[in-house]
This record gives sequence, structure tokens and C-alpha cells, in this order.
Amino acid sequence: MGYVLLLLATLSWSFVGILVKTASTMVDSTTITFARFAIGIAFLGLLLLWKRGKIDLRTRMKWIWIGALGKSCNYFFENLALSIGFSYGNILVGPIQTVILLFISAFYFKEHVSARGWAAAAMCIGGVLLISWNGLPLHEMLASNGLTTFLFVLSAIGTTFHVLSQKMLIRTMDAENMNFSVFFWCSLLMAVPLPFQAHATGPVNGWGIAALIGLGLITGLSFNWFAQALKKVSFAVAVIVSNTGVLFTIAWSYLFFHDPITIYIIGGAGVFVAGLLLLNWPAKQEARLAKKRQLEA
Repeated sequence: MGYVLLLLATLSWSFVGILVKTASTMVDSTTITFARFAIGIAFLGLLLLWKRGKIDLRTRMKWIWIGALGKSCNYFFENLALSIGFSYGNILVGPIQTVILLFISAFYFKEHVSARGWAAAAMCIGGVLLISWNGLPLHEMLASNGLTTFLFVLSAIGTTFHVLSQKMLIRTMDAENMNFSVFFWCSLLMAVPLPFQAHATGPVNGWGIAALIGLGLITGLSFNWFAQALKKVSFAVAVIVSNTGVLFTIAWSYLFFHDPITIYIIGGAGVFVAGLLLLNWPAKQEARLAKKRQLEA
């Protein structure tokens, strides 16, 4: 069952780009962001009521609000960039977030970052630059890809703070109630600009509505699927499978929207996926300890 949940989470994340692109033909990016959270907490709330019979909504915790602000920025800028760019563009968020987290670990928390960690960061940056360049002259790259890349950087900064909040909150909360509390306040935060920014970008259609529901389902349940999967599969397998989502994202973009996939996109994705694997792959000693724990369990 762990592998099924892991695959569900990975595949669901790979569809985000095309779902946002589909929804953007009907409503603006601010509405998409609100819908992702609002529909997401509806699914997550139903899951909590079914499993536990109650919902524990937290308010007076600073990391709840830090997480909510970070995740709101993550989705807002990601949806905006996807609406104006290619549907595979959000593959940049993961490696950028990884690099930011490494720098925060090294220079803010004063944690030791190994040579392998810095090499992985360099590969992530190299992959992002290769995709952003895409073989274009500098002035064309800045004109066509510069804005979307900048928006994805802002999105990655937002999700970095969300990840940090999760690390702090998971000490005292379970994953489901933690995500519900954060996403609940995200939905309220993103409801504030709706009266000023919400507008239709096209006629209401079934595909657009289905895309919004799909995005809400992914927001509400995918993080829980992944958390449950980590309890049942090895960390190394989770790293490999979750990073294959990049390849699925590129494939869906080509199949559904015929987005141009160049050798630079494929090469850049390959470089930063290798960097993510290098960073997250357990060291030999850690792998042996994990295997020993599994045998003893």
C-alpha cells in the first residue's frame, strides 16, 4: 500500500501544471489559488472527520501563520507563473527550494553542509539556469523566461517557509491536523484579494471546473498520502519515485498542451534531478542503519 500512496502523491503533483493551465482558461490565478486551498481543506476535513471524528484547528501558533503565509505565496506565484508560462514551469520550484533550504541551514541555523550538499546545490542551480536559458540569446531569455523564472523563485521562497513551519509543527501536531490548520488560514488569506482581483478569463466550462476540483484534491490529500507512504517504504525509494514526477510533468505538458520540450529542458531537468538525488540519497552508514531497523521491526 505504501508504494501505491507514493505513486498517487507523485502522479498528483505532476498534474498540477496542466490543471492550473486548464483552470486559467476560465478564472484568474488568484481565484485558482483560493480554490486550491478552499477545496483542499474540504477534502482534508472530510478525511479527518472520517478517521477521527473531529478537526483540531489551531490558531495561536506562530509557525501556523508562517506556514500559511509561505504556502499562500508558494501557490499564488506558482499559479501566476503557470498561467502565463508553460505548464511544466513549476518543475523549477523544487530545486530552487532545495538550494534556499541549504543556505538557510548553513548560514542561519549554522548546520554543517557537506561537500555532497554543496555539489547537489550547484547541480540544482545549473539545471534551473539551463532550463531558464533554453538556448535563447540573453535578451530573448530575459524577455520570455525571466519573469516566469522570477515568479517561480518567489514561489520557492514561499514553500521554503512552509517546509520550515512543518519541521517545527510536526513536533507537536500530526500531519493531517497540521496541514488542515495551515491550509484553512491559507484559504482565508487568499480570500482577501478576491473582491479586487477575481475575474473570468473565459467561459465557464466542465474542464475548468474539473481542474479546480482536481487541484483541491491534490492540495488536500497528496501531502497526507506522501506522509503515510514514508512510513511504509524506504526513504531512498521515496526520493527516487517522487523525483520522477518531473519527467511526468514534462510528458503531460507535451501531450496535453504541446508545450515545446527542447534538449535544454530535458538536460536541465536531468541535471537538477541528479542534484536532488545526490542530496537526498542516504549515505552508506545511514542506509545500513535503516536496513537494520527494518529487519528488527
